[in-house]
Amino acid sequence: PGWILFWALLGAGEGAEEPPAGLLEFSLGKFRNFLLNESVPAEAVLRNIAGNVTLVLFQIHAHYQNVTVSFEQESSPSNSGTGVDRGLVSVLRLEQTVCTWYLRAVGANQVLSTAVSLPYTEKDPIPGGCNLEFDLETDPNLYLDYNLAETHIIFAPANLGYVRGAHPPSCDSGTSLDSRWRLSYEVYQYFLPENDLSGATFVSHMRRMTEVPSIRAHGSKMMTLTSQDKTELYFSSLPGQGVIYNVIVRDPKWNTSAAYVPVHTYACSLSALVNNCYTFRRLSTKIFFTNLAFLGLFVCFLGHRFWKTGLFFNGFIFKAFFLFIIITKESALSYDATLGLTAAAGIIGALLLVGYWWRFGLVIPCMLIVGLVLGSLVSSAFFFTPVGDY
Repeated sequence: PGWILFWALLGAGEGAEEPPAGLLEFSLGKFRNFLLNESVPAEAVLRNIAGNVTLVLFQIHAHYQNVTVSFEQESSPSNSGTGVDRGLVSVLRLEQTVCTWYLRAVGANQVLSTAVSLPYTEKDPIPGGCNLEFDLETDPNLYLDYNLAETHIIFAPANLGYVRGAHPPSCDSGTSLDSRWRLSYEVYQYFLPENDLSGATFVSHMRRMTEVPSIRAHGSKMMTLTSQDKTELYFSSLPGQGVIYNVIVRDPKWNTSAAYVPVHTYACSLSALVNNCYTFRRLSTKIFFTNLAFLGLFVCFLGHRFWKTGLFFNGFIFKAFFLFIIITKESALSYDATLGLTAAAGIIGALLLVGYWWRFGLVIPCMLIVGLVLGSLVSSAFFFTPVGDY
């Protein structure tokens, strides 16, 4: 059903164009869906750009296969970007009315993609305009990597807008209110529908996180950074759950804003043969958590009668929880290996707690572990509410 819907999107509305990419005509603010090939690059052209537009942010998104967008037919690190969510900023010259970009799939043919070009004026801040870390001179991209526990995002600071033909404002001329240091950054998060890994769903929802008004209407604001803060973000990974992130840079002097290129992740691979997004439906996961659930129900209703069983359960959770964090943070073990080590560590922790009670019979240290488990559960439930966004 997901693929059927995607092809429907491809053939209707804004995406009603020939599927194979060749020469692609774009209009400002209008999305286009198309198929990209590795062997034959596509040429994206934007014409009739208004004189008040000072820069155009062109961005392309694919579901899980990498694509390259570049200023030249022969791409290089300094004139292109490669990934599933990538964009380029075209700073317009005097009298320029046409922009051209070149698109190519990486390592595959017939890659379903969607792209859009967004205009900004001289008073709008420039996303990634003060880039000192990445290859592009102006880099509006969010760079994302993840593991089983956390998602890490970094991006380049923005610069102030300026008129066509002028030199860009200095990024390091001072920290006054007339410099880029007055800019602030709003970080937004948007969850895709649960248990839906389809390309059609991805395309339709990605459109909600590209332009400033739509981002603020649909996204959840996670935090606001000042120019003194590091442009580095950490979020909890939710393997199998699609999430879109974006950053809006705001200029308080002119009350203008601009959006970076949104980036998405499922915190897992859709294409890997093993350890992919369907890992969490595998037999080992079902066995582990089903047994844990039955033990939890037993302790919940009969734990007051079976004191040592309750201690075993809480000792298991306490030890397994901390070791799981350490393993995922410090190692690159496979999912099954991580699950097995977590279970083994939990059993050892459970036996140690029961052994402590059997040997010393002290209630307070044992109840301290139980209280920590309860506190973790309550705080997790509390911060899962909208309170956790602040």
